[in-house]
Amino acid sequence: MKTVAFLLHNNFEQAEYEDVNNQLKDKGYKTILITTNKDKDVQAMKQDVNKGDTFTADIFASDANAADYDALVLPGGTVNADTIRGDAEAHSIINTVYKAGKPLAVICHAPWVLINTGIAKGKKLTAYHSLQTDLENAGADFIDTTVQIDGNLITSRNPDDIDNFVEAIDKALS
Repeated sequence: MKTVAFLLHNNFEQAEYEDVNNQLKDKGYKTILITTNKDKDVQAMKQDVNKGDTFTADIFASDANAADYDALVLPGGTVNADTIRGDAEAHSIINTVYKAGKPLAVICHAPWVLINTGIAKGKKLTAYHSLQTDLENAGADFIDTTVQIDGNLITSRNPDDIDNFVEAIDKALS
């Protein structure tokens, strides 16, 4: 059974974690929740304005071993993505997965992280529309599409694209 890890902090977009997680589990994948938060209880948001549910992470980023996962998903949410993009432990996990050629699936505001990790440069990416200038300034080619695949990098725009996002993750893992 392949394992898909989710890496997040707090104030992430609930659907981009919960819906993707549930769909991947329905397809037979084991999932694990990794957090950079100081507490294993992490707060979801709905459309970045309303508090959503609280989830309990399985492991802290400081204890996670990227080699244990077959793919990594980065949910969005502006505060979550902005926090992750400045976290060295998160960068280490992300870069290890990416450099190993494993699927790295990044949705909505989470492609900000790809700028700080150096992954964005020279890649064709999609993201939430407000990230277009940031990604282009980092050397990426922004494409407005539900899912953009560039090598082992899978990007998507927003919660409306989750079904296509999960399909791309599943295809990359099969």
